[in-house]
Amino acid sequence: MSPTGWLVAGLAVVLVAGLPYWLPRAVIALRVRIFARVGGEEGVRAPGREVPAAEFKKVYGHPAADGRSRGAALSDLFWYWLSPGPEVHQEHLEPGPRYDDVARTTRQILAGLSREQWTELVGRCTRRVLDELHGHARVHQVRLRDLMMPVWAEVYYEVVFREPCPRHVRDLITGNANDVVSALKCTGLRHMDRRARLTEYLRARLANDPPPVPLPSSLTAREQTYYLQGTFFNTAVVQMSEAMAHLLLALATHQPVQDRLVAGEEQPDFLDGVINETLQHFPLFGVAHRITSGEIPRDGQAPIPAGSVLLFNYPEYQGSGGDLFDPDRWLRPDTRPTAFIPFGVTANRPCPARGFAVLTMRVAAEEVLRGFRLESSVEHTRSLPSRGPCLLVARTGAAAPGSPAPSGPRLTAMRLADRWAAVPRSLTQLVLGSYMVWDARRQGLCRNYFAAAPGGSAPSVTAGR
Repeated sequence: MSPTGWLVAGLAVVLVAGLPYWLPRAVIALRVRIFARVGGEEGVRAPGREVPAAEFKKVYGHPAADGRSRGAALSDLFWYWLSPGPEVHQEHLEPGPRYDDVARTTRQILAGLSREQWTELVGRCTRRVLDELHGHARVHQVRLRDLMMPVWAEVYYEVVFREPCPRHVRDLITGNANDVVSALKCTGLRHMDRRARLTEYLRARLANDPPPVPLPSSLTAREQTYYLQGTFFNTAVVQMSEAMAHLLLALATHQPVQDRLVAGEEQPDFLDGVINETLQHFPLFGVAHRITSGEIPRDGQAPIPAGSVLLFNYPEYQGSGGDLFDPDRWLRPDTRPTAFIPFGVTANRPCPARGFAVLTMRVAAEEVLRGFRLESSVEHTRSLPSRGPCLLVARTGAAAPGSPAPSGPRLTAMRLADRWAAVPRSLTQLVLGSYMVWDARRQGLCRNYFAAAPGGSAPSVTAGR
């Protein structure tokens, strides 16, 4: 072989060997450009040139930043992902009486449990799911998001209906939630039949045995079904499962932090600091968009005009906290990050779970740590498309905290498998994400809904039937 041939062959080997390190990042950058194109030229990025990080919260919380779906190209995509019933999803309702009615009902349902009842419920559901780990093996390899999703399916079913969740209903809820989050992450296409099975169960349940808290009177019976499915069995289950997967993976990849928690010698709020640090590094929201209903004045700058699409980038805003994972910063008031809005801002549609999310995450984490040591060697990213591969090592008969882990070879294999799995997965995300962007624009769910009813009172839509 000629010297040139050897050089080309060598470069090819280097290129292929490095695929897990450069290809996923390149694909992510390309996907970001694609979604930016969907946002359109009218998108005002925050933080960005128009809205620097110092003005992020002020603009986010301004009363004129209150439009949610109407007038933004991105809305077609989010309605597509969150179907069926995106027009009554609490996060996508326009401001007005229907949004107020829906938000009030959500608060009433969540407020029906005291802190003690939340603690008992989450602890009980977590223990039940952990007890289902098959066999008597000391080490279980799991995907953390998959492990946690049944927990929150049971929790929120009981929160809504005030009775334990039957196993077959739990399967319907997790099937629905997993399909939604897989589509959102572009690791799989939508399967509307899976979502429809939960819709039909809820429709029949509401017709025969409605929940104790009356559902929004401004919604039709079908829309009430969509409201429950979207608010509790899509968003709540997905977000809490993602939050717990991030928390447990952070503990698995930061063993000294986990050891300090298990030793029980830390301040009582150290675990809360770990939770906050996790939400700082891995915010659950990517980009939230709002449409301005009026001008937003700016100090020393031209106002943001009415009709602008504001693109609030949570990861970029909170990224000012740095790369170091340091839960101790939350124990000192002078070192707590100020760029921290894990549940939005109070003045603009804050997350309904903000009052008890940390509490319930703490309870679930304590149950897991009581029975298992968490170990993982995978890359921890905000989007977590891998669903969080992790080893659960039973503590019964386990070595004391800080001692060498018995699963070194498995962790090495896990790291290699995770690196190489990212290559086909990233290509899949690019292809499926591009297709769903096209299909969402073709269906135009949001655009057609508001075109048919300028006042926002169009008949209910069911996407993808």
